[in-house]
Amino acid sequence: MFSGAYGHPLVRTPHLDRLAEQGVLFENAYCNSPLCAPSRMSFMTGRYIHHIGTWDNSSPLASDAVTWAHLLRAVGYDVVLSGKQHFLGPDKLHGFRTQLARDIHGENLHALHPWADGIVPAEKPWPGVDQARAGTTREIEVDDLAEKEALAYLADPARQEQPWALNVSFIAPHFPLIVPQPYWDMYPEEAVDLPHIPPGHLENQHPVYKRMRQMFGLADFPEADLRRARVGYYGLITYLDDKIGRLIETLEQTGQMENTVIIYVSDHGEMAGAHGMWRKSNFYEESARIPMVISWPQKLAQGRRVTQVVSLVDLVATVLDLADAPAVAPLDGESLLPLAQAGDAADALAEWKDEAFSEYLAHGVARPMAMLRRGRYKLNYSLDDPVELYDLEEDPNEFHNLGNDPAYEGIREPMRSQLLSHWNPVELEQRIRQSQTERVLIRMSAGT
Repeated sequence: MFSGAYGHPLVRTPHLDRLAEQGVLFENAYCNSPLCAPSRMSFMTGRYIHHIGTWDNSSPLASDAVTWAHLLRAVGYDVVLSGKQHFLGPDKLHGFRTQLARDIHGENLHALHPWADGIVPAEKPWPGVDQARAGTTREIEVDDLAEKEALAYLADPARQEQPWALNVSFIAPHFPLIVPQPYWDMYPEEAVDLPHIPPGHLENQHPVYKRMRQMFGLADFPEADLRRARVGYYGLITYLDDKIGRLIETLEQTGQMENTVIIYVSDHGEMAGAHGMWRKSNFYEESARIPMVISWPQKLAQGRRVTQVVSLVDLVATVLDLADAPAVAPLDGESLLPLAQAGDAADALAEWKDEAFSEYLAHGVARPMAMLRRGRYKLNYSLDDPVELYDLEEDPNEFHNLGNDPAYEGIREPMRSQLLSHWNPVELEQRIRQSQTERVLIRMSAGT
């Protein structure tokens, strides 16, 4: 995890560190799908992807899907969005009253990769590594706009008249790995750390990752290029952290800090070269595990670090709990408030489910994939591939797959059974392929 709050020795995140000191940091939080749009739609609804059908970056959320934005507005909150939420299709609000800035990822027409085509090898290496440099981009400009509009919203005296919920969502840190010069200069190339990849690891990787590296063009990039790409990524993180600082400062200046819950979270992680991979779309820790911090010093614990396993659907249940908003539609998560409230949380920690479910149903694979993290173990399931099992206490870098180890059968098989008890990959594959066929037809008929 690339921040000071999570123990990274190099990346500077003083404002996120302050939030963690004043709030509750969840050390083992996961997204419910390691891809932008599906993860965000799961977060908006508090539901797993197979319940809402937002399979990939070109699957829109149904306009009649109930989101936490709808639910908070129903109990009197002014609920607004500033920046990226990756809403596809004609509905760009899904319960928010307004979009203060702009969502360019929601505006984009994303490529479709039908599973019927199989794994199509990339024609050239992924360009994201080679593009890394100091500079500015459209993404930087849009993030600056999202910050500007959010600050103006918070400073408006109207905020004193009605409860509000502001979702400030930035693209950074995300490729392109281009960041303004001052942030690039913070991280000398020679000082940047590189991921450790043991000899033979890439040659012996699970078939899922080999296929994904092939389709995404994730080549064996030169070390100098890897360092520059990580400089860009680290710089984007600090660029984002400074925006967090200015949002906090505005809350303090307007006297709203004491009665505002601040939640910092991400839709997915970034491989940043670990396991020979970039981007996300898999269940390695770098991709599926996310930062999650909840700060409200007046009501919640301060400086607490929760090691129990949680996920974004739990955060949605928590938001509704905080706002005293009834969950009119079904939720797949549970409120985190018992873990986060001030006082002794021993009973809540002992009773917590300590697990997270994530699924990946998009490009880079040709069949459904899912993950179950329960306690110290993580099980990855890919239809008709060997199962993976990792002991994250003994093997936090996930180099030793225990999927075929007979000594772990008593752990592996109950976890596999639990995962498959509510997730049917055969039925899902049929639904997804049908959706892909229909969406290809629609694009062809529209000439897009």
